[in-house]
Amino acid sequence: MNVSLLQGWLPVAMKVVAALALLAAIGWRDSRWRLRRLPVALGVTVLLTAAVALGVINLSGITDPLPFSLWVWLGVAVMALAVLVVGWRGGRWLQRASVPVAVLLAVATGANVINQETGYYPTVGDAIGELTNQPLPSQITVDEAKSITGKTSTGRIVTVDIPSTASNFTHRQELVYLPPAWFRSKTRPKLPVVEMIGGEFSAPDNWVRIGNATHTADAYAKKHKGFAPVLVFVDPSGGFKVDTECANGPAGNAQDHLIKDVPPYVESTFGTATDPRKWGVAGWSMGGTCALTMAVTHPEVFAHFLDISGDLGPNTGNKEQTIAKLYGGDAEAWAANDPMTVLAHHAKYPKGVTGMLMAGDQETRQTTQMKQQLEPALHKAGYLVHTTVLPGKHVWQFAATGFEHDFSLLAQQVGTPGSRPATAAKPEPAPALP
Repeated sequence: MNVSLLQGWLPVAMKVVAALALLAAIGWRDSRWRLRRLPVALGVTVLLTAAVALGVINLSGITDPLPFSLWVWLGVAVMALAVLVVGWRGGRWLQRASVPVAVLLAVATGANVINQETGYYPTVGDAIGELTNQPLPSQITVDEAKSITGKTSTGRIVTVDIPSTASNFTHRQELVYLPPAWFRSKTRPKLPVVEMIGGEFSAPDNWVRIGNATHTADAYAKKHKGFAPVLVFVDPSGGFKVDTECANGPAGNAQDHLIKDVPPYVESTFGTATDPRKWGVAGWSMGGTCALTMAVTHPEVFAHFLDISGDLGPNTGNKEQTIAKLYGGDAEAWAANDPMTVLAHHAKYPKGVTGMLMAGDQETRQTTQMKQQLEPALHKAGYLVHTTVLPGKHVWQFAATGFEHDFSLLAQQVGTPGSRPATAAKPEPAPALP
């Protein structure tokens, strides 16, 4: 279960066996096969693969570039099927039996190409756990959490069904991390809270399974007498393939859910702090964009944010496409939720609001936007800004590293008991940009 899907022998073995299975399916056969039927199969493969690739790129709504090797492995799968159809007559049992092996492994390899680009499933065990919805370690119910009193060295992950009273937003089951200090007595401490938002294609538990967020919080709590912020792993989309960018729009009132449903439920259910100065929001990729957007548009809810590898604002392409898809064609709604527009026209923010921006040194676009546009705009609007550039690219593993790197400062900013007073740390120098 701990075999890596991102590197090592398994990804290589999948590619080698898929290629060998395709070669076995093709075979040498006779000259009629090699000179007539095989070229037909190859031509069909090129046309079908190109058609699928163009359809996905233009119609799927995916804004990030897809790796070329994805289409190569799609072509291997299509070629195997084309060989089966064109070469059925005269094909031997070994050649026919090799086709499903080639197709399955080519599809699996193509899927893992995406996985390697995003880092969603580091190991076989992670993939199985996520895809089969296996319980997380230390996962309990709300009733079980309320029944526990006493010392514990680690926190607990609580499954919650947060009513969508204000938003009517259809969402998946969400999670809450409670640090060890929460369980010490029946009088629960009013701890600060951080909402946690994942990437575009994600589930609420990604921050736990892949982002190691609860391990990071537990490590912090161990050094601070059991205290750490409460972490709320929210669902901003309602489905793995739905891209809301945390906006209210045709896909539902995602922002209202995160702002109007989640805080009241967490405050009343777990007795947390209610002061916005003790609430923060953090996210990676799309989640980083969401964190930035919700903080600057709703400082009365979130006084602090951590944006890891986010964009300048919610987007699903260019401005016109974004307005149409995310806001149903409402340009005023776009302007009211575009961080750069909001920051340019907003009055000075209350004293003490903080923003943390982070990007990897291989994320040229995010790093450039962070240093040249977001940081100056936030400073001008009154934010205390902390920027960081770390080695890394746009994958979940960087999100985990980044969150661990800045968690201590985030905990200070939201006022975690036992932490030092929140102060601005000196920004780390960014690498030279081209």
